[in-house]
Amino acid sequence: MLDILFLLGGLILILVGANILTDGASSVAKRFHISNLVIGLTIVAFGTSAPELAVSLSSALKGSADMAIGNVGGSNIFNVLMIVGCTAAIVPIPITRGTLRKEIPLCLLAAIVLFIFANDILLNGDSQNSISTSDGLVLLCFFLIFLGYTFAIAQSGEESGSQIKEMALWKASLFILGGLAGLVFGGDLFVSGASGIARSLGVSESVIGLTLVAGGTSLPELATSVTAALKKNPEMAIGNVIGSNLFNIFFVLGCSATISPLPIRGITPVDFYVLIGSCILLYMFGLFFKKRTITRPEGLVLVLCYVAYMTYLVLSQ
Repeated sequence: MLDILFLLGGLILILVGANILTDGASSVAKRFHISNLVIGLTIVAFGTSAPELAVSLSSALKGSADMAIGNVGGSNIFNVLMIVGCTAAIVPIPITRGTLRKEIPLCLLAAIVLFIFANDILLNGDSQNSISTSDGLVLLCFFLIFLGYTFAIAQSGEESGSQIKEMALWKASLFILGGLAGLVFGGDLFVSGASGIARSLGVSESVIGLTLVAGGTSLPELATSVTAALKKNPEMAIGNVIGSNLFNIFFVLGCSATISPLPIRGITPVDFYVLIGSCILLYMFGLFFKKRTITRPEGLVLVLCYVAYMTYLVLSQ
């Protein structure tokens, strides 16, 4: 019972912390005349990925590497299959030419890079798979390249229509500090609760990370995307998902592995195949059938793929 309270309490702290951190940081950025587009692609994307960062860093520091990796991999699979699937089932999602040619392939590249770094036994003949400190530094370098690309887009003159609420500097500073505190303490509670539940149920930390933790930390992305769809702005869902996935692999795992190498025990090649396959499926649905649109039937197919994957995880225990 205590583990469940830790899990729920930690999740609430993480979600509230991510929300107020994003509001505070966006307000400060707006005060210094940073464009809405840059704020959306950096601060807001970071805000929705902050739960994954908090949980993965806490997991790495506590020696729960499988939960850290499972959290990122599971969140990315949930983002593509469930979030895009549910959003498209509500309102078909148009995909811009740039997203199809650049952002989705970049998302696929991130998944392939993670697969390569996480398969030392297969590729190098090592005794154990792990994401090393050097791998983490390379991922952070990819993240810097992604940030450079993001700012290059912003300088091309594109602008986002979203309105950012400005607040007094002292209030924004309190929001930022309070949000960071919520993420740190919430992440610690969440990992403790999830690890306790895994032990009591006899389920591996990798499966808990791929399912329960991944779904919980992806709630900000789900809320943002479904709200965007209901407000007749479904294309925001794709940008939200891609930005979050790139942050998760390049920044979250990059930071986690740099702080502490992540040995991989319970995460299998099948999990990485599903991650890569979900990106390929998203690209195919955008390119073929009804050109550059994720339709309602395609959204339902994505959701069914996620249900099939969850079923596999449960039955493989």
